[in-house]
Amino acid sequence: MTYEDILYEERDDGVARITINRPDRYNAFRGATVEELIQAFQRAGWNRAVGVIVLAGAGDKAFCTGGDHAAHDGQYDGRGTIGLPIEELQSLIRDVPKPVIARVQGFAIGGGNVLATLCDLTIASERAQFGQVGPKVGSVDPGFGTAYLARVVGEKRAREIWYLCRRYTAAEALQLGLVNAVVPHDELDAEIDRWCAELMERSPTALAIAKRSFNADTESIRGIASMGMQALSLYYDTAESREGGAAFREKRKPDFRNPANRTGGPVDREGPVDREDPEDRRG
Repeated sequence: MTYEDILYEERDDGVARITINRPDRYNAFRGATVEELIQAFQRAGWNRAVGVIVLAGAGDKAFCTGGDHAAHDGQYDGRGTIGLPIEELQSLIRDVPKPVIARVQGFAIGGGNVLATLCDLTIASERAQFGQVGPKVGSVDPGFGTAYLARVVGEKRAREIWYLCRRYTAAEALQLGLVNAVVPHDELDAEIDRWCAELMERSPTALAIAKRSFNADTESIRGIASMGMQALSLYYDTAESREGGAAFREKRKPDFRNPANRTGGPVDREGPVDREDPEDRRG
């Protein structure tokens, strides 16, 4: 099987590594990226020779920065409720019967922050940064990204993360409970290897039962996500959401509360601007 947007590796030690390979886009995902991630998680998740899955992002700058604005024109460029089967990928990370570790070496922003949160374990470089941007750019994750986040960090902090769209350092993310460990940047892979080695010594059936038991407590969020994505699809076609995308590309603050932007027609949706800030590479 060949991939365009990801890298896939199965090692002899029982570890499968799935890497989003779009470093020039800060590993933002488009429809094709999500489809390949789904295929890769299916491939690793049901392979008895694989005991642990590591989800990573290529390069040093970003783990993942969410949806790619270049593929986002009201709806995204693939299938699914919003043109992006992201809820299918999120569910799959939970459903595969083995631990999934997020390797976060840089930005975990927006939809990338949701993926890092959903993984069973998250190990971060001291250079990593976490946060949400949806309400700044006319978007939101109205399912696992919100409800499950509240289970992880608590209601007050989850609302802070989403409402204010602040950035959090790796040390702050550790204090919040978003990550399990923070290590020096050049020790990240060695630390992940140590965690994988420990997991490979554990009973795979016991781990699978434990994972499903943890998931059972939050399974209702899958239904919330399904309903929320339907609402998000309608929101993406509004002038208010489109104003967020336009402001994002034009390097200005969005004027969401202008009546014209709440009731007007669609705006032009060109590709993202080329700046260092990863928020200019995702939606």
